[in-house]
Amino acid sequence: MILKHYDLDPDLFMSPIVGLLHSMVDYNYQRLLRLVEGCENVIDYKGPDNDLNSIGQLLRHLTVVDLHWVYRLQGREIPNEKINEFGPMYDVEGKLPMIQGISLDVLLSEYAGVQKQLKDVCMRFEDEDLNNIVPFEKGNSASIRWGIWHVADHSRHHYSNIAYLKKLYQSQNPLFE
Repeated sequence: MILKHYDLDPDLFMSPIVGLLHSMVDYNYQRLLRLVEGCENVIDYKGPDNDLNSIGQLLRHLTVVDLHWVYRLQGREIPNEKINEFGPMYDVEGKLPMIQGISLDVLLSEYAGVQKQLKDVCMRFEDEDLNNIVPFEKGNSASIRWGIWHVADHSRHHYSNIAYLKKLYQSQNPLFE
């Protein structure tokens, strides 16, 4: 039996701690990409009772939240044209906005673009910048260090939501792998 070796792979062109934090983001992003491979036909599935967030909604949500962090980490407000392009983080009821009929390829392409922007922002940071404080939601604040970690943590959280949806779908559709 061949055993795998797990580790983080910091970008050597980033400052050491920034690179380590960003490698957590990238690790979770790559893991998520593997999870959604082959999910084209499951993208709008909302569970057996049609009451869960779909994979499409979750991918769009991750894209939108990470895009907000791209701007937050720079101490900037997200431009309205970006909100118009991708939609809000939450709808008026505080739920993930409904999306349907957007292909997996489009959602992943959008998410890849935001991941590239996040990496570009992280490339500009030095480890000392991690202590800087940026505005967060509802008048709160966060360190840049916490913000990068939070992007990784948030992705991991929704990874489990997507894994659960796939498991539910597979239990109803045994031919799906």
